[in-house]
Amino acid sequence: MKQIAIGIDIGGTNTKFGVVDNMGNVIISDSMDTPTHGDVYSYITDLSSELRKMIKSIDQINPETEIFGIGIGAPNANYYTGTIEHPANLSFKGVVPFVELLKKEFPEIGVITITNDANAAAIGEMIYGGAKGMKNFVMYTLGTGVGSGIVVNGNLVYGNDGFAGEIGHTMLIPGGRKCGCGKRGHLEAYCSATGIKRTAFELLSDLNATDSLLANKTYEELTSRMIFEAAQKGDFVAQETFKLTGKYLGQGLADTVHYLSPEAIFIFGGPTAAGEFIFEPAKQSMEEHLLPVFRNKVKVLPSGLKAGDAAILGSSALVWKEVVN
Repeated sequence: MKQIAIGIDIGGTNTKFGVVDNMGNVIISDSMDTPTHGDVYSYITDLSSELRKMIKSIDQINPETEIFGIGIGAPNANYYTGTIEHPANLSFKGVVPFVELLKKEFPEIGVITITNDANAAAIGEMIYGGAKGMKNFVMYTLGTGVGSGIVVNGNLVYGNDGFAGEIGHTMLIPGGRKCGCGKRGHLEAYCSATGIKRTAFELLSDLNATDSLLANKTYEELTSRMIFEAAQKGDFVAQETFKLTGKYLGQGLADTVHYLSPEAIFIFGGPTAAGEFIFEPAKQSMEEHLLPVFRNKVKVLPSGLKAGDAAILGSSALVWKEVVN
């Protein structure tokens, strides 16, 4: 009997889902748009339909499979209550009983569990990735927002109400840019994929850089990938964008080290494809902002999970963690 888990990652733009075995192999995966209409019930119906198709495909490939459960990573997801609560980067409003709604669609599946998407990534890193054997580490996720998962003494930190670890909403620049949550100056407003775009446009304006490779891009067109490609070609604005982003990110990393003294900080998400364009200035900035007792002790590493499968692996790892516990 082959043991499998379903992982679902709900992002601000896309929802990714897949079937993963207990060795961390993604057997099949797919994605769909995360809705902007805010109707969670129709979204659950559509998602469930896609999952049933996937399960049917797995049954056809190997009838001797056992689904251990479904793990879900989502912004503002509460592990304790199974809810998604007031997510800044999703169209759903209020408190959504997501696990309860999905259990109604799949009553035959025993384990259905949810947590913050960054927490899911941290568990995935611990089970499948570079954090194997580590007891104290932090996962930063850079995407539509900036999330984090904190592992202390081998356990994920949920806090009293399930929402510990919102490092993306720590203060970076008082009175600075407006964040997606509505407040100002948060780390997320500078180091998310959206924040990187905003930095690029600010530099284009401040430098009047009409000769930049990014100068003819609209805000909607521009992506962090385009900025990376321009940086590779020597574009000054693109390279400065990553230097500034790294500087900001390093300040956040330093604060994290001061709070937690982890063995390592893993960074995961689309902008990490820029490699040393972002990692080098982030490491340098972190070391500059650290107290001497912490310097040159904490590793800053890219996620050890396969890039295309990382989100699915992270959410599926929740199932194996639940089964073990």
